[in-house]
Formats: sequence, structure tokens, C-alpha cells
Amino acid sequence: MSNFTSSEVMRLAQMARIAITESEAEEYASELGKITQSVETVQQVATPDVPATSHPMPLTNVMREDVVGETLDRDEVLAAAPMSQNGMFKVAQILGEE
Repeated sequence: MSNFTSSEVMRLAQMARIAITESEAEEYASELGKITQSVETVQQVATPDVPATSHPMPLTNVMREDVVGETLDRDEVLAAAPMSQNGMFKVAQILGEE
């Protein structure tokens, strides 16, 4: 198991420009030790005969057939729009370009 000291944590915090107290450094050192212990446990379980998985449940895409349905009349839609030009929606200029 990898043990971290509070002085190592304080040094890392200093390099990352993170202000922590001595009591926080002790707490983080303990937590980092638990994390590395968990990683070591997983490494023991992950053997070459166990296949790697990206997701525990098999995922499949749900697809449906493309079916052409009823569409709106372009002229009716454009008539309801605030602005239109040449059969397209026209929007207000927002970037100040010419």
C-alpha cells in the first residue's frame, strides 16, 4: 500500500498553488492512501483472462425506419415568420457585420 505523508500533500498543494491547512493535508494523505489501496485491489482482480469492458450492460442503438410524413407548407410557415426573404427565414444581424 502506498502511504502519503502530510508533507508530501503540502508540497503537492504548493506546486498546484492550492492553500490547505496542516489538518487538511493529513486528511488528504489518508484519503489518497485509501484511493491507492483501492486501485491496487482493482489491479489484482484485472487479470489477462478477464476481458475489458466499457459498459456493464450491452448497448444497442434503437433505430426506426425513415418514413416520409406530412410536412408543413413552406409559404404558410414563412407567412407566420417575423421576417423572410427569398423563401427562407431572415434573422436580425447580431454580429455587426456588413
